[in-house]
Amino acid sequence: MERVVGTVIRGLRCPIIKQGDNIEEIVVESVLKASEAEGFTIMDRDIVTITESIVARAQGNYATVDNIATDIKAKFAEDTIGVIFPILSRNRFAINLRGIAKGASKKIVLMLSYPSDEVGNHLVDIDLLDEKGVNPWSDVLTEEKFRELFGYNKHQFTGVDYIEYYKALVEECGKECEIIFSNNPKTILEYTKSVLTCDIHTRFRTKRILKANGAEKVYSLDDILTSSIDGSGYNEKYGLLGSNKSTEDTIKLFPRNCQPVVDKIQAILKEKTGKDVEVMIYGDGAFKDPVGKIWELADPVVSPAYTKGLEGTPNEVKLKYLADNEFADLKGEELKKAISEYIQNKESNLVGNMVSQGTTPRRLTDLIGSLSDLTSGSGDKGTPVIYIQGYFDNYTK
Repeated sequence: MERVVGTVIRGLRCPIIKQGDNIEEIVVESVLKASEAEGFTIMDRDIVTITESIVARAQGNYATVDNIATDIKAKFAEDTIGVIFPILSRNRFAINLRGIAKGASKKIVLMLSYPSDEVGNHLVDIDLLDEKGVNPWSDVLTEEKFRELFGYNKHQFTGVDYIEYYKALVEECGKECEIIFSNNPKTILEYTKSVLTCDIHTRFRTKRILKANGAEKVYSLDDILTSSIDGSGYNEKYGLLGSNKSTEDTIKLFPRNCQPVVDKIQAILKEKTGKDVEVMIYGDGAFKDPVGKIWELADPVVSPAYTKGLEGTPNEVKLKYLADNEFADLKGEELKKAISEYIQNKESNLVGNMVSQGTTPRRLTDLIGSLSDLTSGSGDKGTPVIYIQGYFDNYTK
């Protein structure tokens, strides 16, 4: 019988992961158990994806507010610290800010981008900027001026006034906090020459601009906790980037040394099933909410590690383009046969070819990571392992 189902995605339940657990064995056993219970067969080129959270938990990759403070103090000493371009998040940044404030000597100048942060959390509706005649690319606003223009606004989904919230976090640590609003990195240099830039995907450009315009100390979040502080966890590549709140005083860092994890899971599955299954660890997917306008990717990358079969981008043709152009005069079985033959004989690289227009020009790991993140969710589904079948199939399979 001809197949009538393409890609299938399953969220797999597994035990609650704790520090010291053997993550590789747990993932493999969860896959094998699900296969037996649900009656699906493990096949070559199936994909297992694992959320970064359980990998970091198994590694015990945690740090405290005090660990952050120690590193901040070592880097900035007695300086006023310019903390610029943080995202607006209780989960992602608030505890980091507490650690930064605790490590600061006396004062923090907190510079927020507007109308939204880097990942789309809005402080103010962009239409209000037009109404008030404010140009976010040139105008620098004080907290007083911002309030005068836009008042007090709570986040659409969290109900938090992040200006008020972040300022209170700093002041609770006994430090002075001045808030300004600007999208130009150079603005902060009018207040201090010591800067911690907290943006994620634009951090390299921001650091370059600051250094070229007179900054004396420039660090980004991936420079903080790159090595252990008093026995803490750390991430040598990403530092505080990708961290999440664990407790009121603790963060879980992005997992480290991930490549051996995916390679070992792949090897164990090969040993137990005889099949070549691809494996990747994923964090945030890379997609944008059309209502809240939030771009999901607050992690530094979608996938910190993956097996070799997940390299590259899709090489797909657009079926409707073929049906409407090359084979517009065909229908039924004749059309199906013609399209199948075209797919079987397609070029190995379709970049620039019109027949591929409209297909998704993104890396496989970013697409699969987004698919996995949407499947596992971020709440109580309890499925941190995702099993994907048929992802590499096409119309002819």
